[in-house]
Amino acid sequence: MKQIQMFLLLAVFISAVAVSGQQAASRGNAPADFVYAQPGQLVDAGGFRLNLYCMGSGSPTVVFDSGWGDWAPAWSKVQPEIAKWTRACSYDRAGAGFSDPGPMPRTSVHIAEELRTALHHAGIGGPYILVGSAFGGDNVRTFADLYMDEVAGLVLDDADSTDVEPKAMQEEEHRGLAGIPKDMRECRDLIAEHKPLPVTSRPGRPQQTCAQQFFFRGLPEAEWSPELNAKVLEIAQTKVAMYDSYSSEMEQTAADETYLQQHRRSFGSRPIRVLTSGNHAVGHLETKPPDTPKHLKYEQEITVAQARWLKLSSNSKQIFAHNSSEYIQFDEPETLINAVREVYDLARRPVARGQ
Repeated sequence: MKQIQMFLLLAVFISAVAVSGQQAASRGNAPADFVYAQPGQLVDAGGFRLNLYCMGSGSPTVVFDSGWGDWAPAWSKVQPEIAKWTRACSYDRAGAGFSDPGPMPRTSVHIAEELRTALHHAGIGGPYILVGSAFGGDNVRTFADLYMDEVAGLVLDDADSTDVEPKAMQEEEHRGLAGIPKDMRECRDLIAEHKPLPVTSRPGRPQQTCAQQFFFRGLPEAEWSPELNAKVLEIAQTKVAMYDSYSSEMEQTAADETYLQQHRRSFGSRPIRVLTSGNHAVGHLETKPPDTPKHLKYEQEITVAQARWLKLSSNSKQIFAHNSSEYIQFDEPETLINAVREVYDLARRPVARGQ
């Protein structure tokens, strides 16, 4: 009898070990970017929670803010590399990804305040090296205006430069973006009502639904694993609050730009690196518009406008990505990683924090 009991116990033990091993193997086989396919740390940002992904250790902490229509997976290729030598934190803005919806309207001031609150509640104090892509550049510059004492440096990743562009160019860009919130809300309503999403096509791209078109540079993203693509698409097809948040962000961009024009602060000798692709508003190089005089003039104006940020600091540099879309972090990740490392090394010198 005792032999039978021992046999049964041994069988249960072996079975448990086998299941545990299978689970561990499953986790071990997960792609490196799978971390972004599940919530990281949900942190109070003032009555709601922001989703933070922090990796590595060290100071200054590198904090990433993504472009409009993007969230933390935008940094999947560069954040783990930077985390090898300092702490690096990406996050989902309010309403996006795994974050809770935040209060309206979605202004850059609200976004900056919420990010700082979440970082402090997570026990991640400054100084911060802020990295902003596209619209995220507005947010990190606003953060610096509000909390300059907590900023060690700035990296602008082909950031939106509308506030420093000629007035006629600003007005043209605002006209071009005016219809996006309406289109986005139409897609949102279909999702809220669980109705099928119509399929449309864009030049040089496969047919996609509105849920695939509005986010990042179109879904699926070739730089991600199938697992991450599946989760991102699931969020895009189901999270109504994200459409509300991004519609509001787009509607507030003109006011955000006015704020930045009225609050232009010196960074002193804090290092600033301005990354310029020469392909702003181009998501994929293979679908780049023809080099017509109009398009070339637009890209030249963007390059000149981004160069105006160099005046914000006595330690600034414009770095050109020569084979990249506006997603430098995907197409030339080493260019961005090296720029962040340069700012990190400079920021650790005491003189770099001077006003």
